Amino acid sequence: MEAFLLSTATVALAEIGDKTQLLSLLLAARFRAPLLIISGIFIATLINHGLSASLGVWLTEIISPQSGKLLIGFSFIAVAFWVLIPDKEEEISSNLNRYGAFIATVVLFFLAEIGDKTQIATILLAAQYQQLLLITLGTTLGMMLANVPVVLFGHKLMQKLPLNVARYVAFSVFLVMGVITFLL
Repeated sequence: MEAFLLSTATVALAEIGDKTQLLSLLLAARFRAPLLIISGIFIATLINHGLSASLGVWLTEIISPQSGKLLIGFSFIAVAFWVLIPDKEEEISSNLNRYGAFIATVVLFFLAEIGDKTQIATILLAAQYQQLLLITLGTTLGMMLANVPVVLFGHKLMQKLPLNVARYVAFSVFLVMGVITFLL
């Protein structure tokens, strides 16, 4: 249960102000189909984070426990500093209208998550906890907790949310996880 709760909280915090959260806002403004967008985010995240968690579990099978511990610890610390860098809004192609809200969301969200902070966090959490299903479900829930309100409430929410505070909280969580990894 610890793996599930920690992965949920970690991804929800790391996602605040992230490019995929900005993508959620843009998709909501463009398509005005919240249920289709939310469904698309869920499917894309579940697939992406399932593959990422699988990679994390697999990596621990091919590298030594000590090397894995060092790699995971340093990676958590690197992600801690990475979350301090704000993401920029990206353009959405005008060709997306022909695919509809659901398909556009699945494709764009899946692609936007490749190499993203939350994908890296999913790999690291799976490598550390070795619980593929709980990590996948937890990180997916974290992604939904961060993005569903953006899809539903958009601009009003983004104006009131202190992004710098959220970034520093996420930074602290990842930094502590890195240090704990070294100490265990």
